[in-house]
Amino acid sequence: MPTKHIQTLTLPATRLIDFGLVADLSQRIAAVRQDDHVWAVVLDSQGDHFCLGTDPDALSGDHAGFGPLRLAQRVAEIEKPVICAIHGSAYDQGLEVALACDIRIADADARFRMGHILTGGMPWDGGTQRLPRLIGPSRTHDMLLTGRELDAAEALDFGIVNEVVAPGKAGRRAHQLAESITEHGPIAMRYLKEAVLSGMDADLRQGLRLEADLSFLLQSTDDRREGIESFLQRRKPTYTGQ
Repeated sequence: MPTKHIQTLTLPATRLIDFGLVADLSQRIAAVRQDDHVWAVVLDSQGDHFCLGTDPDALSGDHAGFGPLRLAQRVAEIEKPVICAIHGSAYDQGLEVALACDIRIADADARFRMGHILTGGMPWDGGTQRLPRLIGPSRTHDMLLTGRELDAAEALDFGIVNEVVAPGKAGRRAHQLAESITEHGPIAMRYLKEAVLSGMDADLRQGLRLEADLSFLLQSTDDRREGIESFLQRRKPTYTGQ
């Protein structure tokens, strides 16, 4: 059997994103991307909240833009499925980081806000781009222009989260989903992510061409042959990532 496992990336209980946190998680993300044994990732957090945003001290002073603080972009670059477990509050850059994941599971008492406007700012870690792609421009304007807070039920209705579970259960549910996802072929999962995410930035014709190209490439893999053979033999497939 191939070695495969789920990697958990954990935001610390400091609750605020600063340069040290981004540097540490960036190293761990780089390791995850290079490890072929990692087939799925769970993004979780310690403490009472998922993330309350950016440390104000990191935003002050003479820094060359927001580049060193862009954690959401680093999460989005993970080619493997990323499932986010949200408890407590996901505010501002914290919500931007959650939006960079593929699937979001929230506790029923979780809260959501992108309130940069409340301090005279605007999202800068992908919020103005990922949020409208997820929930549409009208609801995005509702959130960004008012800075208002959403509860878990409204976040589910908006489409910000995929599922709401009992308080304290988001982490467990995220790992259950990750376990289920790792039963599938990792190459197919990587191609699926590429087709969906890259296709959204292309017109329909280009997106269809990308889908066809990736599907063609997938046919030449051992995993694809194993998938077909296991189906015909009515047995559970054994994928190797080859």
